[in-house]
Amino acid sequence: MATTQQPQADFVKAISRLDATALVVGSMIGSGIFIVAAEILREVHAPGLLLVVWAVSGIVTLMGALTYGELAAMFPRAGGQYVYLREGISPLFGYLYGWTLFVVIQTGTIAAVAVAFARFTAVFWPGLSPNVFFGFTMHFPQPIGDIAVGLSPQRILAVLSVALLTWINVRGVRTAALIQTSLTAIKTGALALLILLGITIGRNAEALAANFGGNFWATGGTAVGLGTIGAAMVGSLFSMDAWNNVGFAGSELKNAQRDLPVAMGAGVLIVTVLYVLANVAYLNVLPAAAIASAPQDRVGTAALQAMLGEPGLKLMAAAIMISTFGCNNGLILSGARVYYAMARDDLFFKSAGVLHPAYKTPAVALVVQAVWTSLLCLSGTYTQLLNFVIFAALVFYGLTAAGLFALRAKRPAADRPVRAPGYPWLPALYVIATAVIAVDLLVQDATRTYSFLGLGLVLIGVPVYFGWRAMVRRGTATV
Repeated sequence: MATTQQPQADFVKAISRLDATALVVGSMIGSGIFIVAAEILREVHAPGLLLVVWAVSGIVTLMGALTYGELAAMFPRAGGQYVYLREGISPLFGYLYGWTLFVVIQTGTIAAVAVAFARFTAVFWPGLSPNVFFGFTMHFPQPIGDIAVGLSPQRILAVLSVALLTWINVRGVRTAALIQTSLTAIKTGALALLILLGITIGRNAEALAANFGGNFWATGGTAVGLGTIGAAMVGSLFSMDAWNNVGFAGSELKNAQRDLPVAMGAGVLIVTVLYVLANVAYLNVLPAAAIASAPQDRVGTAALQAMLGEPGLKLMAAAIMISTFGCNNGLILSGARVYYAMARDDLFFKSAGVLHPAYKTPAVALVVQAVWTSLLCLSGTYTQLLNFVIFAALVFYGLTAAGLFALRAKRPAADRPVRAPGYPWLPALYVIATAVIAVDLLVQDATRTYSFLGLGLVLIGVPVYFGWRAMVRRGTATV
């Protein structure tokens, strides 16, 4: 049965090209760049391979952004990648993306970033403990292990931050866009300052000798193959994820056809350069062993503390709090637009497809997103959420790029204000790259369990889709 596509209501077109680029940069720069270098080094062991992982992740992400530019210009409307998949492949694949986005990709990312926000806030208020004081423990086989589900001071703060940002976004896109642009400028400047300090006054003779001497490629006798490098990219790819979120809010850009491709490409390029340089700065300041063993993996704060002492710790923690808060503002703003678009296609709760009469925002979609995200926050599983998110996201990134080829074949005469550069080679290379990384995650011991669970979540969406369509036909899916 074909999906019913209803006309979209009037959004407020308040997002400029600068705002859109800030949305890309701000949604990408969250907590990952300040945390995941520790886990990557524990995987690859060598400083040189740490930089390789970040550089390759950036190149792959940039290929995706350049490929998506054509799709974004063709379909500059609320829903973004959901719409690209619906039009390029089929309504079922569009739904599976929206389903997985809601279950784990978007909400899981928001939850992980909210928990990170609370983790760095604990630098100022040590009473914000991660220890669960009310809840229970769920036992899983390795590598998942035991997960404590319940309330802790850190998790309560994470939930409160999600609630506050949801309220702000319900109140209007102009306010949310202004906050996003302002916070992005602050945290980009803070990251640039960290880089500048790390490659100038923060250079440490011990770190330079340990990282850039004969040990640059040394793995300490540990065998590190391409498969291990691919598995290590989970953290870096997570840190670079959400670059596509600006497309979700396509109906609210002032000139979406022109600005979406520019925002995606420019935003990803800016973040890639900053991320690689940030890791160079870490290696200038801290020996690889100190990065891998940073307390609670807080590499960013450890680096600035090494340079400036206790004030550096507090300064970096404050910058990361701003970074994560701004990141979640962008994620919350954009994610709800996908559920809105699904509801307009009768594939989500009908009330989620209605704009607030005064603020012209998808208020119900925002609230539903916040409720599920808050439940994920109570699991406190930052690393586990990363693994679930990345495999599922990679699958749909590759499928969406494949949809570009299908659209070229099905609609050769369609209006294409922007064309993917290097077509068909660059999009094909992106499809291959995402497929190779996804398969690698399925076969590596460290990521296999999470990846299969992520694949299972995607496949569960198939019966849900057909069940929902049946309810629509019977007129029972009207909540």
